Amino acid sequence: MYEAVHAHPDGDSTASRFAATAERYGYEGVVVRADDADPEYERLREVANVDVVDGREIVAPDPQHASGAVGNARPKHTVVAVRGGTDSLNRFAVEQARVDVLARPFEGTRSHDGDQVGGDGDVNHVLAKAARDNDVRIEVNLGPVLRDRGGGRVRHVDKLRRLKRLLDHYDTPYVVSANASSHLQLRAPRELAAVGAETGLGDEWVREGLAEWGRLAERNRERLSESFITPGVERGRYEEDD
Repeated sequence: MYEAVHAHPDGDSTASRFAATAERYGYEGVVVRADDADPEYERLREVANVDVVDGREIVAPDPQHASGAVGNARPKHTVVAVRGGTDSLNRFAVEQARVDVLARPFEGTRSHDGDQVGGDGDVNHVLAKAARDNDVRIEVNLGPVLRDRGGGRVRHVDKLRRLKRLLDHYDTPYVVSANASSHLQLRAPRELAAVGAETGLGDEWVREGLAEWGRLAERNRERLSESFITPGVERGRYEEDD
């Protein structure tokens, strides 16, 4: 299983610290969601005992700005996500086959002065079907369940339960994350599975969402290889029959 994290300077911990903590917790790999971060991935893969996947999470105020960023990121990064949080950004992300993940569809993001930006977005049946048709994974973010308190946590759990029903009904792909910005916020797979069991999402359902990050990275690395042309078609020599 894999986890997707925010490394320094986007988060508080370095990619290497995340990799070391993820190994200790039993993960096979981590996806580094880079916005401003640009770790030395080749060096990290040499010294880390887990897979370190280069990703880019697009943080934009609107679809117009997000579109150009997605185009720039797609040829360079293994995993490309768009941070949602508004209806327009959520819709943009699930309609783009170039996008791998719609991240934080409910929560949005925060500006540099700490104010909430977005956070009024939702996922309905139209978006769930569009995500399925364009093979865009919707993130199930357990972060607020782990770190919020009171009514905010309760409301987020309700949103996640409704989201699960939609994803299951329309067979929409999904990923699960604790959305850690510090290695101290990482949780082991068994702990996140236990959260899934307690919130009604299901422990195995959560484990599948964690594993999906790894499957996504493997698929995209194949597509980024020089031999790949289109699914099922690759460059290579034909072997002659004797």
